[in-house]
Amino acid sequence: MTSAADIPNVKVGGNASVPVLAYGTGTAWSKKAGDSEISRELVDAIKTAIKLGYHHLDGAEVYNTEPELGVAIKESGVPREKLFVVTKVYPNIDDIPNAIEQSLKKLQLDYVDLYLIHAPFKANSDKELQDTWAAIEKVKEAGKAKEIGVSNYTKAHLETTLKTAKIPPAINQIEFHPYLQHGDLLDYHKEKGIATSAYGPLTPVTRAAGGPLDPIFAGLAKKYAVTAGDVAIRWAIALGLNLECAEATSVKACKTSLIVDPFLVYIVIKSGNNSHYFHTARVDTNVGTETVQYINGFGMLQLPWTSSEGVGLG
Repeated sequence: MTSAADIPNVKVGGNASVPVLAYGTGTAWSKKAGDSEISRELVDAIKTAIKLGYHHLDGAEVYNTEPELGVAIKESGVPREKLFVVTKVYPNIDDIPNAIEQSLKKLQLDYVDLYLIHAPFKANSDKELQDTWAAIEKVKEAGKAKEIGVSNYTKAHLETTLKTAKIPPAINQIEFHPYLQHGDLLDYHKEKGIATSAYGPLTPVTRAAGGPLDPIFAGLAKKYAVTAGDVAIRWAIALGLNLECAEATSVKACKTSLIVDPFLVYIVIKSGNNSHYFHTARVDTNVGTETVQYINGFGMLQLPWTSSEGVGLG
């Protein structure tokens, strides 16, 4: 059985040690607002993931699955300090002090290891974006989150945030895979000391299957007797990212993907550059009354306070 020791760690923020693979309790498990019934299926899935070695557990208030995550953590018997628990704020972003209290109550925890702004889409000005970050900083200062960060931020959002930030974001969690590489965003992350967390790493072999990288993935998978999913995960790990997966069995992919030659995976990086972008960005996020536009084949959100930059929904 895979153990937590089989999954490498990366350092983020002050000095937090984060397992590179996370078990996500989001999109695939999302419940409607107001649905208070505990899903035993999800609780059991999380407990199975923990047994398989996932100690990095990723949730969010918008998915309404924090209660299940809390129950699973309690029933797992794993000491709290051995787990890295993440949640995110979005529906209640206008009242972050209350939002974090409600999340902690549902999670049955005194603190989370990482607290993220799920998306920047509700901000209508630079000041709103900066004020929201200032409120997140207070969560860390109060000891209710060990590290704080953002999700689905572009370089422009980060630049605006950093102008007034007392504490820089530890992580930016974004959809990232060979068909969605975000230009120079990762380089900017490195420059500013912001770690990159990726969701959707298996997109090239799932929702975007049939794309121009299929032969490369198939060739590498055959060479190393692994799956195309193993290759996709190894590609992201080679970039130094930590990943969110939605299936407990993907722990195996982390382990077997490490035998794939990083140099050969570099071919995938080059082959999947901007010229091969597909319409694979998620567009299922409810962004209220904002207008969703399609730019370069992707579902993009045109923010009212930016001149031309769009943001992929995820």
